[in-house]
Amino acid sequence: MVGDTRQTPSTMSANNYATTGSLNYFLPPADGSQPYTNVNADSVTGERPQNWDKDPHVVDIENVRGSENQYKLDNAGFQFGRQASKHTRFLNDEEIEAEYYPECVALIKKLTGASSVVIFDQTIRCRRPGEVDDSPQKRQPVSLVHGDQTMASSIARVHRHLPSEAPTLLKRRFQILNLWRPISNAALEWPLALCDYRSVDVKRDLVPVALIYPNHEGETFGVKFNEAHKWKFMRGMETDEFVLFKNFDSVQDGSVAVLTPHTAFEDPNSPEGAPLRQSIEIRALVFYDY
Repeated sequence: MVGDTRQTPSTMSANNYATTGSLNYFLPPADGSQPYTNVNADSVTGERPQNWDKDPHVVDIENVRGSENQYKLDNAGFQFGRQASKHTRFLNDEEIEAEYYPECVALIKKLTGASSVVIFDQTIRCRRPGEVDDSPQKRQPVSLVHGDQTMASSIARVHRHLPSEAPTLLKRRFQILNLWRPISNAALEWPLALCDYRSVDVKRDLVPVALIYPNHEGETFGVKFNEAHKWKFMRGMETDEFVLFKNFDSVQDGSVAVLTPHTAFEDPNSPEGAPLRQSIEIRALVFYDY
């Protein structure tokens, strides 16, 4: 456990400071069996059947506001930016796909130099204290350290969404990226924390977890606790700010970050009465010409 360096709002500097958060890491099954999560949550408790446990640890989480330019997709696995969205309603899927998706595609291309970007998923998250319903229309922030995709599930994504083009596309570099931003209000309450890839021991820390759906099976990474992890966030992200982070990169030679473990966390320094966290994230297949 890392020492507690929490500060009161009156003693925080305007830029960097370390807050603390109790992060739920992944504890594999004691019997060594393949970890799994059944995505069908219990309608009463909100719990999903699984054979693994949460492993909470209190860690320091650095606010990088003012030094955010040090963190890039290929070194840390994430990068922050500022660009207001022209679409601001975020009320229904049809409008989001018609108006927000093209903005996201253009932004990702500008930031990465990618030749093609295909958005395959979106999630709006609104914190609802006391509610257990986590159905697709009522997603809440995820308080679990995880990675969204493994290599196997990333390759499967390309085949699933672009079946005829997959054999050609998979011969070149591709990524799965998440573009995340607050909506409606600044994210002062239950913000998003990201783990610098350079502090991750890929072989030790990451464990594939089967996601069992009614008609197919996916796979994510559970992340085991490692005291070497370097956690970052940008305090009070506004609606015109975003973070782009990696879920997967097909370049696996050690030259670039491959993914970003991440989680929502309760910041003890959040101002009293801060509006509840609301955010949107889109996930995209990102392809290159090399």
